[in-house]
Amino acid sequence: MARKTKAQIKEERRVEVEQILDEVKNLLSRICADLGVPRNIRKIGQESIDTLEKLDDKENSPAIVASTSVSLLEDIIQDLNCPAHTRTAIYQILSLLEQIRDY
Repeated sequence: MARKTKAQIKEERRVEVEQILDEVKNLLSRICADLGVPRNIRKIGQESIDTLEKLDDKENSPAIVASTSVSLLEDIIQDLNCPAHTRTAIYQILSLLEQIRDY
């Protein structure tokens, strides 16, 4: 069995990070579209989506973008107005974002 080259490993990692980010953006979009979620929480969710889309600039590393988004989302968890189902979704998003490392 042939060993993978560094380029192949890096490409696989990049694809994995993109899949995670797509899933996170989808979950955040659902939170932002839910009218049962307070406006300030939806706004922070949209800011987090915008932060994740900065990865397309190629200037920011995936780990930095993910950690910035995590810090935004941790503010939502502390909000007393956050519905329980939204808080659960945010915990799920945080666990996905913690998997992201630089490739």
